[in-house]
Amino acid sequence: MKALVLAGGAGTRLRPITHTSAKQLVPVANKPVLFYGLESIAAAGITDVGIVVGDTADEIREAVGDGSALGLEITYIRQEAPLGLAHAVLIARDFLGDADFVMYLGDNFIVGGITALVDNFRAERPDAQILLTKVSDPRAFGVAELGPDGRVRTLEEKPDVPRSDLALVGVYLFTPAVHEAVRAIRPSRRGELEITHAIQWLVEEGRDVRSTTISGYWKDTGNVTDMLEVNRSVLETVEPCREGEVDAESEIIGRVRIEAGAKVAGSRIVGPAVIGPGTLIEGSYVGPFTSVAGGCVIRDSEIEYSIVLRDSSVCGVGRVEASLIGRNVEVTPAPRHPSAHRLVLGDHSKVQISS
Repeated sequence: MKALVLAGGAGTRLRPITHTSAKQLVPVANKPVLFYGLESIAAAGITDVGIVVGDTADEIREAVGDGSALGLEITYIRQEAPLGLAHAVLIARDFLGDADFVMYLGDNFIVGGITALVDNFRAERPDAQILLTKVSDPRAFGVAELGPDGRVRTLEEKPDVPRSDLALVGVYLFTPAVHEAVRAIRPSRRGELEITHAIQWLVEEGRDVRSTTISGYWKDTGNVTDMLEVNRSVLETVEPCREGEVDAESEIIGRVRIEAGAKVAGSRIVGPAVIGPGTLIEGSYVGPFTSVAGGCVIRDSEIEYSIVLRDSSVCGVGRVEASLIGRNVEVTPAPRHPSAHRLVLGDHSKVQISS
């Protein structure tokens, strides 16, 4: 069995972070979200993995390499434009051959992994197996309607009027039957080859399409709110570790991981939290559910429920919360006089200013 991991796409909902970084490499608890999916695939006993990449291909390659560090053998497959999930299957035909495979969206996060799902698929081999979960607003997802017998009846992509509240989770399992399906469909009104259309084709052709509704934790980390929530969930499981330096004036409470080379001086850290290597926390408060990457400086500030990417600084700004701060960012106080805000913002930025 093989795996096809999708790591292309523009990541528009995470702009401006994704103007300069692949959305799949934004860290959760200081580890790229893509790596959680790759680790789940390896844990399920799958080693032959194709990664579909787009404009951020070089960055993905640099981060993942040949996959040997994760126990995987990686093949990179270039998708020239984000033309849909079914298009990704279409262009991966040579890599996939006639093998069964799991397709995993690289920015999705599933607690507990996919081992049980893969084992069940291997044993029963339906033509397609999809994961579903109940959501409050299904209009933003692919939506499945099940019949009275629990079998998949219809699938729609981002419907204006959903027929159910069951959204497709970003993990799919297929036999080679799907290759006929992706060749049979046509682009949607979005101009994409939709995987929901391919699965619907299998349903209409009388193929065996099954679903599993999960009640565990799943998130599509495509926006800041969900990214912070996934970070919170992962930090709940962090093991306390103190490899860096903590002076006598500092207080460490709860599950806090302080990585090698980090320094904490005159500060209070309340876990769960992760402080990356070479980071300095000085005269500050770091609150629960905060991940600070390597090479950062937090000085004379308070920060909580946030993600700070590498080589950034937050100095003398009072309190910061529920924030995603990118790489090489400087957050500093504004001049007191005149009473005005001075901003340098990239495209698609969002700013909240107190009056």
